[in-house]
Amino acid sequence: MRGGISMLNALLEGVFSLGAYLGAIIIVVLILASAIKIIPEYQRGIVFRLGRVMDPKGPGIIVIIPIVDRLVRVDLRVFTLDVPVQEVLTKDNVPIKVNAVVYFRVIDPIKSVVAVENHIMATSLLSQTTLRSVVGRSELDEVLSERERINVELQQIIDERTDPWGIKVSAVEVKELELPENMKRALARQAEAERERRAKIINAEGEYQAAERLSEAARLMEVSPITLQLRYLQTLKEMSSERNATIIVPFPVEFLKAFMAVAKRDEEQ
Repeated sequence: MRGGISMLNALLEGVFSLGAYLGAIIIVVLILASAIKIIPEYQRGIVFRLGRVMDPKGPGIIVIIPIVDRLVRVDLRVFTLDVPVQEVLTKDNVPIKVNAVVYFRVIDPIKSVVAVENHIMATSLLSQTTLRSVVGRSELDEVLSERERINVELQQIIDERTDPWGIKVSAVEVKELELPENMKRALARQAEAERERRAKIINAEGEYQAAERLSEAARLMEVSPITLQLRYLQTLKEMSSERNATIIVPFPVEFLKAFMAVAKRDEEQ
């Protein structure tokens, strides 16, 4: 009886010892798993040790101290931020709707975590207010014709204001511009009037050039009357090409003058 009890106690002690050993192994594995982190190439790890920020870690395998360290991952890739539609009143009091897209990336991981709570949301809100401000102090014609200038101005302003957050804005593009229906009709009428004006100018320039050429031709004929006769004969040839046409040719006055001159010489002789 006593031997059986001793064997049972020994078995229980062995089980407890094995359980404690396995528990210790599991705890060690969990600690190692929480201490070893893998940072991809496009990320950096910001470690806070007892609340104090350390130098950026990664890429690759890094080791942190559980409970003591806290890891924050920062993505270094380019973000594409879609700025929602903003209703803006232009400088000449025209209500329009405009949206844009912002391209930016993190160049200082520590600033993007320490200087701002959420750098993506902060950049989005700043882009919305900047878009309304820049478009609001421009006239409608400038917004329509100088979009590249507006894009550059937006990029410079947003980049300057996000620099303390460790963010670099590479480009800002205004995507769509929606006008009221009455303004669309007015712009269509304006474009049509502009086309008509250009057509009239081109027609007037053509008539002016033709008049210049005719004036030059008249001066040449005045200097050399024979050119007028050649032109006269050329016109007759062109008219005679029409078979069904009846041509009445006036008798040139110069021929009469020639005959009169001959007759006068004969009389004098």
